[in-house]
Amino acid sequence: MTAAELKQSARIDSHPPAGLTPELNALWLVKKDRWEEAHLIAQDIHTPDTGNAGYWYARAGRPVRGLREIEAEWDRIAGHLCGG
Repeated sequence: MTAAELKQSARIDSHPPAGLTPELNALWLVKKDRWEEAHLIAQDIHTPDTGNAGYWYARAGRPVRGLREIEAEWDRIAGHLCGG
């Protein structure tokens, strides 16, 4: 699945596609404005990149994103997780 397909699914489908990774499932839920569900999934993802967002953005050498940049950040993260 591509990032564009994930975004399109969130626009038209009532349920996430089967077989998504937890990361992609959380991103799909964010697009549906289901932030609490996305947060619960993200809290259960045990990778080296969990924890305080500001801390991890700093570790990645990236600035913390503002609300106006959320769409572009979603596209960047989804593209990376989808292999693109």
